[in-house]
Amino acid sequence: MSKKVKSGFLFADPSFFSGAARALDLYGTFDEYNVSRSPAEADARAIASDWIVTGDDLQHAMDECQSEEEEAA
Repeated sequence: MSKKVKSGFLFADPSFFSGAARALDLYGTFDEYNVSRSPAEADARAIASDWIVTGDDLQHAMDECQSEEEEAA
């Protein structure tokens, strides 16, 4: 699985420059979050993202076990 999905969907992913600008932002004008049309849509997207990450972790664990079994044989 080459595509990486992040589990922190509801959180903003700031850049280095936006982080540096936040040091001078006294009034919180740079606060930015991922937006959805409704709370239900945000929850559904976050839960779907979490399950995708969980599935990727399980696939990685199964691949590791299979390669260990093949090396032992």
